[in-house]
Amino acid sequence: MTQETVEKVVIFFAGDSGDGIQLTGTQFTNTTALHGNDLSTFPDFPAEIRAPQGTLAGVSGFQISFGSTEIYTPGDECDVLVVMNVAALKANIKRLKKGGAIILNLDGFDKRNMKLAGFSEEQNPLFDNSLEGYQVSEMNVTKLTRECLVDSVLGTKEKDRCKNMFVLGFIYWMYNRTLDHTIQFLSDKFKNKPDVFDANIKVLKAGYNFANTCEVSSGRFEVKPAKMARGTYRNIMGNQAAAMGFIAGAQQSGLDLFYGSYPITPASDILHELAKHKNFKVRSFQAEDEIAAISAAIGASFGGALGVTATSGPGVALKGEAIGLAFMLELPLVIVNVQRGGPSTGLPTKTEQADLLQAVYGRNGEAPVPVISASTPSDCFSAALEACRIAIEHMTPVFFLSDGYIANGAEPWCFPQSKDLPSIKPKMATANTDYLPYKRDEKLVRNWAVPGMQGLEHRVGGLEKENETGNVSYDSDNHQMMVKTRAEKVERIADFIPDQQLDSGAQQAKILVLGWGSTYGAIKSAIKELLAEGKSVAHAHLRYIVPFPNNLGKLLEGYDHIVIPEINNGQLIKLIRDKYLVDAKGLNKIKGTPFQSREIKNHLLDLLNGD
Repeated sequence: MTQETVEKVVIFFAGDSGDGIQLTGTQFTNTTALHGNDLSTFPDFPAEIRAPQGTLAGVSGFQISFGSTEIYTPGDECDVLVVMNVAALKANIKRLKKGGAIILNLDGFDKRNMKLAGFSEEQNPLFDNSLEGYQVSEMNVTKLTRECLVDSVLGTKEKDRCKNMFVLGFIYWMYNRTLDHTIQFLSDKFKNKPDVFDANIKVLKAGYNFANTCEVSSGRFEVKPAKMARGTYRNIMGNQAAAMGFIAGAQQSGLDLFYGSYPITPASDILHELAKHKNFKVRSFQAEDEIAAISAAIGASFGGALGVTATSGPGVALKGEAIGLAFMLELPLVIVNVQRGGPSTGLPTKTEQADLLQAVYGRNGEAPVPVISASTPSDCFSAALEACRIAIEHMTPVFFLSDGYIANGAEPWCFPQSKDLPSIKPKMATANTDYLPYKRDEKLVRNWAVPGMQGLEHRVGGLEKENETGNVSYDSDNHQMMVKTRAEKVERIADFIPDQQLDSGAQQAKILVLGWGSTYGAIKSAIKELLAEGKSVAHAHLRYIVPFPNNLGKLLEGYDHIVIPEINNGQLIKLIRDKYLVDAKGLNKIKGTPFQSREIKNHLLDLLNGD
């Protein structure tokens, strides 16, 4: 069989939530990263721990785009669709490009699975010509797995759990990948379960050899390593990168890290990651509720540590009063919101950018806090580190915004050396008999007084404070002055952050696409294609949202149109219109899924053509 070299491939794995689809996708991702490809992933799974088997609601998916060129998104359409049952096919056939390859498990197309997926016996897609035009590779994955393990001591249910390894082996052969990484992973995972380890290895190799000897495969392909900047790389997910950014922030400031959190999708993995790093003086605390989590983090900051708490939108609603307390105390605190679909419980495992206005305004009283956002999984490290710097050096709570798309997505990360990271300088108070806890410097930042130091005793609490002394004050003039002073302190942070830069394009053009957060990859891909076609477009992506960079208003003046794509009903656009009085145009999507680059490209083409 001949081997074809291709530049980029998009694969979508789909099956029941109990079929090991996320594990399969993650293993293929890690092996692909070790091969040297650039990549981007998009896990897509139900909210239920074990969703209804065989139904559309129970379908779990994992998309990966990898190539020998730069990859910015998990891809718009997939080249290969791997499905373990008919529900997975029905739910995801729309993702597959015309002429694409389908690898399907025939055992998932029996009468029972057809009924669960809402098909009648006459509607079987294997026989009704609905798959005409696709390259279909059929195999009895479940049957072949059981035959491979006929001599195993495992029960039928345990044997069937190995079938994802058969598919993984098959795909490894198709894309000329080694089995070594997955074999090592299985060895570590099942080191105390030799029968399970042996079974998975047998099935993995059986799938690989089956692809090599059978005639159902659509061919073999080679995707060469990408030409990437020199450095040491690892595959990283957004939540992992954020956790490492917080550790780096604590280390660079010489502080202990305290992380108080209540488990919530999709933020929980930050807690899981930080719990592994006690050697870096990380103290992770799983609280009984959201209020306890942030209150403990505030207490840790009062005690001289870097306090961090993380949640999603519903948890931020519960933390609102405590965020106001941290703002009033003027203590460093990082509040992480890994956004998900809402409102209320909403779509727990789907992505959205709908909590921006909550971060900016979602507190009682006048309580502005800095807001910054991450744009890619690896960027979560830098954004988290920057959130720590602002919180510590400006003595304020800071919102760090991520979302489910980049939190669970993965990409190669050229990680920095610790010696190359910026230092962070806490403004610590020293023993002083005339200590004034709210006396400020030129940045309007007060000193950080750690309890236990003689002469630094002062009041704490949420009641309004007298200027400089911190004593309780109900004086109206003092209250107005303190409100204005705290707000001005946040605005002055703009003098200590970088100017806004263009990501691509020229400073004078017809259209500027202004983005924030996880829309980065889709915008980047669309703008790159349009620039190659000679279109007059540019792209700027915001990290700093409160306050905006000082030069942002001037930058916006160079364009006829400003387009703001958001995975919400229009939130950044309100802030931009209010601040700069520009007629920005929104491009909004609220489907629990990220933008595709073609959606943005087509919208911009319509605008350029006057439609």
